[in-house]
Amino acid sequence: MGRIARDADRRVVTSCAPASGVRVSSLIAGSFRRVTSGADDSSPPYDARKATKVTVTGERGSAVDFERHRPHLHAVAYRMLGSLSEADDAVQEAWLRFDRSDETVVRDLRAWLTTVVSRICLDMLRARTARREDSLDTHVPDPVITPVDAAATPEAQTVLADSVSLALMVVLDTLSPAERIAFVLHDVFGMPFEQIAGVLDRSIAASKQLASRARRRVRGAPEPPAADVAVDDRWAVVDAFLAASRDGDFARLLAVLDPDVVLRADTGDGPAGPSRTVHGAADVLAQARRFAGLAAHARRVLVNGSPGFVVAPGARPFAVIGVSVRGERIAEIDILADPVRLDRLEISVRMQQDGPVDG
Repeated sequence: MGRIARDADRRVVTSCAPASGVRVSSLIAGSFRRVTSGADDSSPPYDARKATKVTVTGERGSAVDFERHRPHLHAVAYRMLGSLSEADDAVQEAWLRFDRSDETVVRDLRAWLTTVVSRICLDMLRARTARREDSLDTHVPDPVITPVDAAATPEAQTVLADSVSLALMVVLDTLSPAERIAFVLHDVFGMPFEQIAGVLDRSIAASKQLASRARRRVRGAPEPPAADVAVDDRWAVVDAFLAASRDGDFARLLAVLDPDVVLRADTGDGPAGPSRTVHGAADVLAQARRFAGLAAHARRVLVNGSPGFVVAPGARPFAVIGVSVRGERIAEIDILADPVRLDRLEISVRMQQDGPVDG
């Protein structure tokens, strides 16, 4: 795959990559099926026999080539890391390595860049695992937020059809770094295990085993809302939950909760702490009682393609809430209330100022 530098320093890069003009993180959610959309996805992925040689020469040409693959690289990094800001950092680091690789001849530029960003993500996941002292801490991945009124555009419909629920992103967080890389590269992006083995520095057989273990964990996760379930039907359930919370009618609220509902709240060091995971309708109801007063400040949004809310009692968002509906009840509630991470999401003022839903 050509020379791929393994830099000793894994510094966080916040600049130097050419601007694309569009905040990619606001557009890409992705799904756990092989990705076939996008300008660069028309050719079979990673077929070295058909790939043409690409010579990277000249600063302007390098920037153009990289920008062409930036959305794909960000999609890969987001699925691997579950963090929009860290995905940005990984793509920025990939740009620096690419920019230092003048006069390098690679057989498949897209595959080469995917390998580079995958290795960067692998290092970031390993560093993250080493930093976490308590593996039981509740963590909610960064949500991809779409204003409800923007979801009607054809472009948004295409993206939302491929969205990944926060619940499934949480499952990926339970995988080991190597399992997550193997699963995302093979099951989502169709990379052959021969190349995945090179990314992981493992044998082909070991790489297949890693992906298989990850696949079993993902398949064991609750299914996301079916594509043929109307969004309006899901909103009806979620709106009923919000209206009951706002009215303090906890009997109605309990009626829309699945008996085995799971609530995850990632609060960081914020005022809603501590972070916690709650199981069962009775315990989730007890948590809802504590924060019922915030329901009046909830604004409708789509969170990773599913109904959700931005809770903004003041000028800044207090929480982003994603809801998974199965049947006619709420099965999972994922809450991000970490003020530091919410600031990084750059939730638009317009989105915050949309009026609360009617009861």
